[in-house]
Amino acid sequence: MIRLERVIKAYGRPILRSVTLHVPRGCLFGLVGPAASGKTSLLKVITGLVRADSGRVVVLDRNVAAMDDVDLARFRQQIGMQFQNNALFDFLTVGENVAFPLRRLERPPESEVERRVAERLARVSLSGFEPRLPAGLSGGQRRRVGVARATITGAPIVIYDEPAAGLDPVNSQKIFNLLREEQRANGTTVIMVSSDLDRLFTVTDRVGMMYRGRLIFEGTTAAALESPDPYVHQFMHGLPDGPL
Repeated sequence: MIRLERVIKAYGRPILRSVTLHVPRGCLFGLVGPAASGKTSLLKVITGLVRADSGRVVVLDRNVAAMDDVDLARFRQQIGMQFQNNALFDFLTVGENVAFPLRRLERPPESEVERRVAERLARVSLSGFEPRLPAGLSGGQRRRVGVARATITGAPIVIYDEPAAGLDPVNSQKIFNLLREEQRANGTTVIMVSSDLDRLFTVTDRVGMMYRGRLIFEGTTAAALESPDPYVHQFMHGLPDGPL
């Protein structure tokens, strides 16, 4: 589904250092690591927002590096994305925010848009929130609107960047549970970046850890927690003393 082979990217200095990664179809993959370790750059390479300097990037059986701008635009229609700050348009209602990808990418009849928006909002327990503005929502509600928007097109790949940032532990776990339920219900392939490891690891199938531009671990969640690598062990268990 998603395969990277020896991907290198630099902006004056190396950002991604020969990253090789495989995310199987239907997997919920957690991407973790210290700040400035290359996680966001890796997401941008996978989605084609940034081109790798070298290496191979294959997503949905397509070589991302070989796509022109038109192909990239079509390719990105198959990826749903929720950004760290939710990126909701404050001047649009909840319903208009959720409908935005449909109207931009698919342009179905308005009756279809309304039906699908209502279905997505009901799925995230926000039925009837269509006329509200984002400014009147709680942090958790804004997160759920972001989930509804990221999943409304039924894209086979969904990427979440810090989906529960700023939430208390209870609401954070609710968001992670919701994302897992959505992933299982739709058979989606998900990459999720999060600093909330305790709750992230309750839903992931596999985990990758970035450190200084390198992918130093990739495997099952259980293997990550049991890794003898000193960098992985310190980060996964939140130990204050160690090599990081």
